Amino acid sequence: MSKTILITGASRGFGKIWAKALLERGDKVVATARNLSDLDDLVSEFGSQVLPLQLDVTNREQSFEAVAKAHAHFGKIDILINNAGYGLFGAVEEASEEEARKQMEVNFFGLLWVTQAVLPFMREQKSGHIIQVSSVLGHITFPTLGLYNASKFAVEGLTETLASEVKEFGIKVSLIEPNGYETDWAGASSAQSQSIEAYDNLKTAFRNAYNPDHYGIPAATTEALLTFIDSPEPPFRLLLGKIGYPAIKATYEQRLATWEAWQEVSVKAHGK
Repeated sequence: MSKTILITGASRGFGKIWAKALLERGDKVVATARNLSDLDDLVSEFGSQVLPLQLDVTNREQSFEAVAKAHAHFGKIDILINNAGYGLFGAVEEASEEEARKQMEVNFFGLLWVTQAVLPFMREQKSGHIIQVSSVLGHITFPTLGLYNASKFAVEGLTETLASEVKEFGIKVSLIEPNGYETDWAGASSAQSQSIEAYDNLKTAFRNAYNPDHYGIPAATTEALLTFIDSPEPPFRLLLGKIGYPAIKATYEQRLATWEAWQEVSVKAHGK
């Protein structure tokens, strides 16, 4: 049976690729973007099968209005894919207040508003699947991406809590965690803080460590996505790409070793 899927940030990257793959197999898609013209190609190819909606996810009222329009148009929302987001590049010290707040407004609060908007409809229908697009950088960190890392760590914590709260309503909740991909995430979709010279060597070393093999092909994710959303019991977390698992595994092994080494100090701090 066809599904009705709402995808934020459907103008490019994963959002556009996934929207097209879902439409091609017969699903109905509500595609949102800040600029409606970015969705013209989907409308031209798939007609009434797709509902294009203009949406700035940082606007809470607009988010609720968009979700209500989507539900009224198709009569249900089976799946929400919160995909809208971007990366702010720069050392933590370099980020301005405006840049830091905007990063969290889009990647965290935007996701929160759309999630809150869809929940009443999913609770009423006693079903649904909320998929938050996080990142491998919601588990590990890279230098010069501190604010982006922070936004994805926040998404991870919010989503894990959400899953425990809505399970009784028949709502599934999941995180998709891609490693690096050859999208324009680090190009046109990114922002760059004003540089401080003291960090130039760090940035040069980071750029020199670039390995094109570490970056996946975006279109290769479609099969994984379709398998994921069609699963009767989708996992809570799904890594995309071959780099994420070994990187996260090494990080958690290191954390566990540190906690175990300091366990005596930790226990004494309990006090009783």
